[in-house]
Amino acid sequence: MNTRLKLFALGFLVLTVNALQAQSPRAAAVSKALPALDKLMSDYASERHFPGMVWGIVLDGQLIHTGKMGYADLEKKLPALPSSDFRIASMSKSFTAMAILKLRDAGKLKLDDPVSLYIPEMGRQPLLQADAAPVTIRQLLSHAAGFPEDNPWGDRQLAVPDDSLIALIRRGISFSTNPGTGYEYSNLGFAMLGYIIRRVTGEPYQTYITREIFKPLGMTHTYWEYNEVPADRLAQGYRWLNGGWVKQPMLHDGAYGAMGGLITSMDDFAKYVAFHEATYPSRAGDDKGPIKRSSLREMHFPWNFNALNTGFKYGDRPCPAVSAYAYGLRWEKDCEQRVTIGHSGGLPGFGSNWRFLPAYGIGIISFANLTYAPASAINTIALDQLIRESGLKATALPVTPILEQRKQQLTALLPNWKNAEASGIFAVNFFLDYFPDSLRKEATSIFAAAGKIQSVSGVEPENNLRGSFTLHGDKADIWVFFTLTPENPALIQEYRIKLLPR
Repeated sequence: MNTRLKLFALGFLVLTVNALQAQSPRAAAVSKALPALDKLMSDYASERHFPGMVWGIVLDGQLIHTGKMGYADLEKKLPALPSSDFRIASMSKSFTAMAILKLRDAGKLKLDDPVSLYIPEMGRQPLLQADAAPVTIRQLLSHAAGFPEDNPWGDRQLAVPDDSLIALIRRGISFSTNPGTGYEYSNLGFAMLGYIIRRVTGEPYQTYITREIFKPLGMTHTYWEYNEVPADRLAQGYRWLNGGWVKQPMLHDGAYGAMGGLITSMDDFAKYVAFHEATYPSRAGDDKGPIKRSSLREMHFPWNFNALNTGFKYGDRPCPAVSAYAYGLRWEKDCEQRVTIGHSGGLPGFGSNWRFLPAYGIGIISFANLTYAPASAINTIALDQLIRESGLKATALPVTPILEQRKQQLTALLPNWKNAEASGIFAVNFFLDYFPDSLRKEATSIFAAAGKIQSVSGVEPENNLRGSFTLHGDKADIWVFFTLTPENPALIQEYRIKLLPR
């Protein structure tokens, strides 16, 4: 069992950095980069007039570090603490998505069901064109329903009751595009998902999510209604206006809370991030979370392309990135092939963000109590800095037995390819696409340039059936790549070789 899995086996227990250092070299390496991280976060918050900010680092399923600055409540002089409860706005969406997948797993609904099965008023909506398909649950989850982007309007709807939501739909929805044809961020869509949870379960989505998600994760300080938060823990929201902070009114809970109403603490939300981190790598064993690990990975998948950002930078370092929307989550891949999952949140009075890198087992969370505080930007830079300064490495994929077997068999044939056609390790296409004389001539030339082979590396897998390895010669190295077929046992269908001069 690798280091990450050993830590996950401890559960979601929050330990101190010192305790983790005794168990994990990864935690010890990260801890050395934390002072610089704290300065980065604190300076950023101060420069942008955040009244208060709290941030946390979750590594291998543990909250290993928290930082803070300023006040959760300026009038009461309550400091911002890891125990302070901040409204996290659209970071709420993934909880709604998780509840939908839990109901899907239980056979209570299907993601490709038309929304009209649960909200009959949607069946009477005139779409943009007569040949457009009806809106589905899957499209609501991935912002593909064709509704217009509605952040300014949606941010003021939290307290709207269910009957007003249904009345709005009954009067008619304005579509910006046909369902299933693009991406456009819709708070209305997630309010509909909350209503679907009510229709399927017979209880408010708040009740269902609290019982089925918060309680199993031990999230005992997470709330839908701000009046339920202990007064000494509730963060108040502010706007920076004319050189001073102006307190913003808090909205009560309602139908639109499914898109952005949650109030939670760093200590609580870290448990949720830990649950997401623990989904990787895929493995056997206990699967007792609020939803199955496979369903959580389904939530993380990039279902709906969003943007190609050719000008993206980590500070001054250019690194183009592509992004997509998953189910209640955002997915990003940068120029270094690093995949990040998470979501931001913004409402009058608040701004927040969380993100984690599945391959690295590390995530960052930040809450601020300033209107639309740009937490996403600093979290992106901070996480990159933390990985680079700590030297944290991505978890390597495991090498499957068939990949290792084919590597050894292929190595034995090089460079002469003697009796290769009779070896039984190549697919039916191979010698129609590659010709023995040409293969022999190419490999012999490359081996001659590399000199005597001193060692052969292990396989570097791209997945279970594709990988590469390196032969180290006394003059140069040789890189060999191969892909296996979907047959069982899998055979070699593709091959490449090249010299790597030193």
